[in-house]
Amino acid sequence: MSGRLSDAVAPRPSSRRDGTFTGRIFDVVREDVDLGDAGTVLREYVDHPGAVAIVALDADGNVALVDQYRHPVRSVLWEIPAGLLDVEGEDAQRAAARELAEEADLRAERWDVLADFLTSPGGSNEALRVFLARELTPVPEAERHVRTDEEAAMQVRWAPLDDVVAAVLDGSLHNPSTVVGALAAFAARAGGWSALRPADAPWPYRRGALPR
Repeated sequence: MSGRLSDAVAPRPSSRRDGTFTGRIFDVVREDVDLGDAGTVLREYVDHPGAVAIVALDADGNVALVDQYRHPVRSVLWEIPAGLLDVEGEDAQRAAARELAEEADLRAERWDVLADFLTSPGGSNEALRVFLARELTPVPEAERHVRTDEEAAMQVRWAPLDDVVAAVLDGSLHNPSTVVGALAAFAARAGGWSALRPADAPWPYRRGALPR
């Protein structure tokens, strides 16, 4: 098989859909899926609103990271800024700009898409878009977001992109958007940024775009 590699949206029909759990952020749903000759199978998965993440890169090649406690893994993780797409119909880049300001006290003049990925497609429909944000300026002190809950003690740390990639490869960093974002930025930089897509590039896997 030759040609360009590309995933294909190809939904199978489902004869039943019901909810098993309704949560504050995501739901768990159950569907009977018709696989044709392979028969009908029951599948349960997390119905997730999706998210955005931001590799904020300064003029010296440093990446902004924030530390956040993640209770399911009982760990404080160094992560690139990120947030849920929990506002119905909100533009993804606009959501990313809000999260960058709230978590890292930064604004960016230049936005591009680095990568899109599905966090756990065997058990969740969560889609995540990683942006590259450049031409950075600080949010004025008087306009900064007051962080609460796990974000209340959040710190911002700058690290060279090469160091972030090294920490990913030696197993020191584990957050998925950080892993994908750092490696994508490293590869894109090596190619002279020619692989970047515009901030409004099509995103077929964002929730609401996929057919039921």
